[in-house]
Amino acid sequence: MSKLADLVRNIPNWPKPGIQFKDITTLLRDPEGLRLAVEDLSRPFQGAGVDLVLGTEARGFLFAPAIALHLGAGCILARKPGKLPWRTVSQSYQLEYGTDCLELHEDAIQPGQRVLLVDDLLATGGTILAATALVHRLGGVVAGYAFLVELSFLPGREKLGSAPVHSLIQYATEE
Repeated sequence: MSKLADLVRNIPNWPKPGIQFKDITTLLRDPEGLRLAVEDLSRPFQGAGVDLVLGTEARGFLFAPAIALHLGAGCILARKPGKLPWRTVSQSYQLEYGTDCLELHEDAIQPGQRVLLVDDLLATGGTILAATALVHRLGGVVAGYAFLVELSFLPGREKLGSAPVHSLIQYATEE
């Protein structure tokens, strides 16, 4: 995965001092890098009975539809408040630099459907845990988690329970 890691740009002190932001736009503009990322994020979940791929706002949206196509699954979006046009369920969560909230349409998941949750980055786990809570509230089953980048020096992975967690690029330090 060193090719993919080489395509991610590090931006120090953004969006606030002390944060080392992992900018994936440089990977997205590279056709080979984008293809590799989607294929490698999908691979562990092929044949796992995934019904839906959930992308979290906003950068999870960039990978979820392509992964869904690879898996023959549908795609749903966990959005910020007020962005979905139908009745929603919501979940607040803590970010490493603030608080936020995610929403799903109340009919996005049917009970028993297997859902793969996708985001660009796993850090403290706040965003993906909020999405997980929404999946459970609607009766879905977490089939696994897929992340382009994981900040393994933060405790996000430990919070996700027993479902498979797959990340392509791990950073062991803040770099």
